[in-house]
Amino acid sequence: MVSARGGRPVAAARHRQVKLGAYVMFEGRAWQVAAVAGASVRLVDEDGRTASVLASFLLADPTFTVVDSPAPGVVPWGLMESVPVRERERTLAWQRHIREIETGLPGGPVSSKKPRPEYDPEQRSMAEREQAKAEELAQLGWPQVSRATVRRMRARYHAGGVMGLVPQRKPSRATGRADERVVAAVLEALRRQRGRSRGTLKGLRQLTGQILADIHGPGVVALPAPSTFNRLVRVLADPLEHPGRPARTATTPTRPFTPTIALRPGELVQVDTTRLDVMAVGEDGRPVRPELTIALDVATRSVVAAVLREESTQAVDAALLLAEMAVPHPARPGWPEHLRLAHAAVPYDRLLALDARLEQAAARPVVVPETIVIDRGRVFVSAAFLAACETLGASVQPAPPRSPTAKSAVERTFGSINSLFAQHVAGYTGSHVLERGHAVEDEAHFTVAQLQELLDEWVTACWQHRPHDGLRHPVLPKKALAPNEMWSALLGACGYVPLPLTGDDYLELLPVRFHPITGRGIRISYRTYDHVVLNEHRGRPSPIGPGGRWEVHLNPHDVRQVYIRLPDGRLHEIPWIHRDHVHAPMSETAWRHIRAALDRRAGRERHEADLAEAADQVLRRARPRPGPGAPAAAAAGPRGNDTHAGPADGGRGHASRGQSRCPRNPLSPC
Repeated sequence: MVSARGGRPVAAARHRQVKLGAYVMFEGRAWQVAAVAGASVRLVDEDGRTASVLASFLLADPTFTVVDSPAPGVVPWGLMESVPVRERERTLAWQRHIREIETGLPGGPVSSKKPRPEYDPEQRSMAEREQAKAEELAQLGWPQVSRATVRRMRARYHAGGVMGLVPQRKPSRATGRADERVVAAVLEALRRQRGRSRGTLKGLRQLTGQILADIHGPGVVALPAPSTFNRLVRVLADPLEHPGRPARTATTPTRPFTPTIALRPGELVQVDTTRLDVMAVGEDGRPVRPELTIALDVATRSVVAAVLREESTQAVDAALLLAEMAVPHPARPGWPEHLRLAHAAVPYDRLLALDARLEQAAARPVVVPETIVIDRGRVFVSAAFLAACETLGASVQPAPPRSPTAKSAVERTFGSINSLFAQHVAGYTGSHVLERGHAVEDEAHFTVAQLQELLDEWVTACWQHRPHDGLRHPVLPKKALAPNEMWSALLGACGYVPLPLTGDDYLELLPVRFHPITGRGIRISYRTYDHVVLNEHRGRPSPIGPGGRWEVHLNPHDVRQVYIRLPDGRLHEIPWIHRDHVHAPMSETAWRHIRAALDRRAGRERHEADLAEAADQVLRRARPRPGPGAPAAAAAGPRGNDTHAGPADGGRGHASRGQSRCPRNPLSPC
């Protein structure tokens, strides 16, 4: 770069510099600087002729001068493509007018035409030329063009080039042209979320739609598109109350990633356990985070089984999970009629001829697993779980260590359950401690049994009918199928083979322990179990049990009865002597809590009666507490009072669950 003044360039003389692209007058002709190499300057005129001169010789020429005009430069068409056509044409027109004001010629100083008299720099001052241009544009019909406007556009052109002439329309308010009713609904949704665990923008949009429907009526005010809504929330939300998500580290795979492919239902089932991001009311009345165990069929992306437990999942839960996925899911009382299998897009009549249990089944797939993918948790490598897999004829495939992608489908499903279901439930904790509300424990209104009821209905009503991006047919690659639709399609290719599990099969999967039969019956953890079928075996040793003790099966999640194997080879139900006093299923955990909290009394019978009374009071306190915004059905307590596993329930052994079906807002999470 060479200064025309021979010194260091300054800001006031930046247009007087001989630099690449500048226009200069040399030997009475106009040239453009094509290159500057050391002390040599390469010049090109408008006819294409070139000249190479020394910089000192160029500056010493008496006719030398630098044309004081912005270089035309290369129009940034990459950015100009994003400008609307009408505004782009107006921008280029302003560029020609500014060139004519400053050089007298619309095409720049190298143009061969003569300037018009009103724009001749040798006859008119800059102010006169600006005024002449303003009057000309006004005559052409340009609105609101004055000399000040022309001077402002020249300044923008010098500062930003041609892109500086593009109209910069700023909205008159922060929310732009958004509907005021939508803005008010977003603010109300943000107010309702204040102090609670942070959910997703999609969940907030659903809540906003529900508020608009309540205030203005369904369909009166349309929600903006998701991208527009997200921008509106970022403008309206307080960044202190809605901080950004913390950075999370990702595990880099140490081997090439290979997608998991399954071609028929049950060919590959992934099983895993995690904590649900919801606070529930425990059996002792305190808030707890239940643990969720699901089984996902890879071929159809169907949640074929889902079990919630208050404490850590036990081996019996994993074993019963296998039985649950292999038998039809019964439709719960109170569910809408369209959630039954008879209304699903499957060949219902042909399936009913194969399995009569499908008559009252819910619209969820029934899958007999062939291969089960597990992690190396102690629950899934336990003897009870492996024995259950062997009983069902399923092979077990442990995932490689430190390879989360080996069970990517089920891991991603956990995230979908939290974002589509959990964030709409009272007591939502958020997926991270920084997203947790201030009083999550006070929001907990549902027991674990009621959450199980809600989850089962959500899986049937939403997940199984929601299109999944991983389910696409090669013939229709742009059409995403729902899990139920994929199951229906694969039934025609693979068929349906029912697994006739009965109530006795369910009982065989329960944990086994060995106890003697005394004159009072069977004594387990200060609980006495007795029945008339034990009369002829009291005080006698078992002919097949170790040490003469009898084989007893106990459900740790409902200790109100046990099942003993008698010499006839069958399992007989033996009730707890105080079962009629406890009107809800009670787990072994709640029983241990009661024992630790209650002082030991002198008499055994009185002590056991006191324990039964305390158990009933604990379960009464554990029922949902009505409060502001609490669903009315949640205050009604659990439905049913004496349901237990047995042949009557088709081998599924579901305890009675709450009838409450309402999350914290009435909006459907799907």
